[in-house]
Amino acid sequence: MLKKYFSILSIFFALMFIVSCSKDDTTNPSINEAEVLVNYLESVESPYGKDFVNTDLPALVTAEVVKTGVEAGTAYVIDIRAAADFALGHIKGAKNVAFADVLTHVKGLTATYDKIVICCYSGQTAAYATSLLRLAGIKNAYSLKWGMSSWNADFAKKWNDAVANGNLYTSQFVSTDTPKGAKGAMPTLTTGKKVGKDIFDVRLQAVITEGFSPAATITAATVFGNLSNYYIVNYWPANHYADPGHIPGAMQYTPKETLKFATDLKTLPTNKTIVVYCYSGQTSAFITAYLRLLGYDAKTLLSGTNGMIYDKMAQNGTMNASMWVTGNIKGYDYEK
Repeated sequence: MLKKYFSILSIFFALMFIVSCSKDDTTNPSINEAEVLVNYLESVESPYGKDFVNTDLPALVTAEVVKTGVEAGTAYVIDIRAAADFALGHIKGAKNVAFADVLTHVKGLTATYDKIVICCYSGQTAAYATSLLRLAGIKNAYSLKWGMSSWNADFAKKWNDAVANGNLYTSQFVSTDTPKGAKGAMPTLTTGKKVGKDIFDVRLQAVITEGFSPAATITAATVFGNLSNYYIVNYWPANHYADPGHIPGAMQYTPKETLKFATDLKTLPTNKTIVVYCYSGQTSAFITAYLRLLGYDAKTLLSGTNGMIYDKMAQNGTMNASMWVTGNIKGYDYEK
């Protein structure tokens, strides 16, 4: 009889424990992983040590600086172009590494360099990769501005072709202001992790695995084919939003200010593809990497306005540094 009594008592306490745990669960609702992640990446606890996106982005370096660094042994160059193109010519000493392997390769370096330079064809894929490296704490990672197009004329076809057809949308750009969307929820992430570092590690690997193109890219022809399909972010200062104008319906987001969590990050929609564009597609590639890390369906518009309103940029007079010109081609030697 006594044994039966203790058995019943044990069941009673077990049930009380289950009920207690259930009550505790209701007072701790599930977290929004994207919100935890963005707060982590904006903090000093992040691998970068501060909010990279709203302070130091973009991290670009010119061909001149790279050449000097290579010759001095202070710059390490990683070329992420296809192996066949790398074999046709590359910067002396550069290592050909696949996009998916760049982070692992960098972490495996034993020597110390002032700059780790990522290069591609036009600077856009490299910018995307460099953004992820910086967010992962590689503070000396840089993207070669304009890519290999700036190194030698033999590699300049990508940019030469882009600006040769760079006025196709001049007549469609407008100066009419479009207000940002209302603030809403952050994207839904399902890593199953609860702290920023763990969520970041999972998301970083996911974004690296999916790659740059086609997942994170879009062309002007596709965007203008159906403008209403997209939430278009004009990542420019306000004065350029008005002159030379912007894509119809595009909303102006000020660099290093309005994509902070406390300002306008949450105005980005979670139910629509976000198209980010800048002058050359390089800065927008940096931004797109960050947004995809947070779970947004974001894409960078290839070639930026260099491929849409090239002459209008020239007429503006304050955008010359952001334009592809033959003077950007340095004619440096390369090896095969």
